[in-house]
Amino acid sequence: MIRAAELIQRKRDGAELRAEELAELVLAYARDEVPDYQMAAFLMAVYFRGLSSAETFALTDAMIRSGETIDLRAELGRKVVDKHSTGGVGDKTSLAVAPLVAACGVPVGKMSGRGLGHTGGTLDKLESIPGLRVELSHEEFVAQVKEVGCAIIGQTADLVPADKRLYGLRDVTATVDELSLIAASIMSKKLAAGADAIVLDVKVGDGAFMKSLDDARELAETMLELGKRAGREVVCVLTDMDQPLGHAVGNALEVREAVATLRGEGPGDFHELVLSSAAHLLALSDLDVDEAEGRRRAETAIGDGSALATYERWIRAQGGDPDEDALPAAATVRAVAAPRDGYVTAIGAVRVGVAALRLGAGRATKDDLLDHGVGVVCRAKRGDRVSTGELLAEVHAGSDEDAAAAGEAVTAAYTIGDEPPPPRPIVLDVLA
Repeated sequence: MIRAAELIQRKRDGAELRAEELAELVLAYARDEVPDYQMAAFLMAVYFRGLSSAETFALTDAMIRSGETIDLRAELGRKVVDKHSTGGVGDKTSLAVAPLVAACGVPVGKMSGRGLGHTGGTLDKLESIPGLRVELSHEEFVAQVKEVGCAIIGQTADLVPADKRLYGLRDVTATVDELSLIAASIMSKKLAAGADAIVLDVKVGDGAFMKSLDDARELAETMLELGKRAGREVVCVLTDMDQPLGHAVGNALEVREAVATLRGEGPGDFHELVLSSAAHLLALSDLDVDEAEGRRRAETAIGDGSALATYERWIRAQGGDPDEDALPAAATVRAVAAPRDGYVTAIGAVRVGVAALRLGAGRATKDDLLDHGVGVVCRAKRGDRVSTGELLAEVHAGSDEDAAAAGEAVTAAYTIGDEPPPPRPIVLDVLA
């Protein structure tokens, strides 16, 4: 019989629990043998007392063991890579990186989630493509990675079900933002999904979960340790989210920008992050290349058109229409003009993300329906010089009324000063 109250008390008092005790608690909760009120109390004890490295791994391992796991290496006969982002505003990186890496000859099998709040989800972006299916069977998933080189699908209900239940409980008990719980949640899904090597994109700044570089580095180090304990190769890339990534924020708008980047026409910061992520994944693959050679091959795949061709094969394989003209478009587009001369010194990523959410690009609750055509395009980015009346951004909206409200919010997101801000790279640090 599980001794939940005893474990709660010991964690409350700062004791370190044994791996088998943590596993017993988590697996019993997944079987409905521990009620929500006891697990909520345990999570609050963890929030205040934290978990040791050994406890964090035990929690991660127990969540993995609560459901099915996938061994892509066994099924494909070679090393498979994956990428995960901690979420941000305008982060459509996976849409470009997956086909780019596949075009270089490395299989990418990825399970993604939906967005909630001001951060967009990869599945939501993909579902703006007419006909595209994100719910594939295990057999379809493996077959597509074999034949096309990449697949991005929704997480199955049987993969890490304990994490899904725990996350829902954390969301309503103010225990989401505890570092060990965050790391265990992310890594349990990545490890269960079967990739051998993983690049983790940890966002830092206003539009990210981790606001400071120190906090992001601590999260990255925790996830690296979990990956090593599980026998996987992991690289953590800390990237800037003090402004939206690229120009586009909104589902179909972000798909268009990802496609433009695969043609070599993407925004500078997004183009750099895509190449950097692809280079790390290729260096972790079985191609036996270093990061510099990986980057060169990624640049070649964009230049010779093979990255774009792989994207189109991937989208067709999942039932979608890769023609950009098939993507939904907003009913109205409103220009946002610069209120004064000067330099863009900052763009509030959260403000832009919330403006896009209110237009219908995101969800305030999990049951909200999306308008895939709406969003914001930030034409001027940090460091750009603008003149009064010059285009700062575009609002893509379902109505003139919505466009006007979002236009005011986007204007307020911009800070314009007399001097240019110091340059800040998109990649802030790399941990391996």
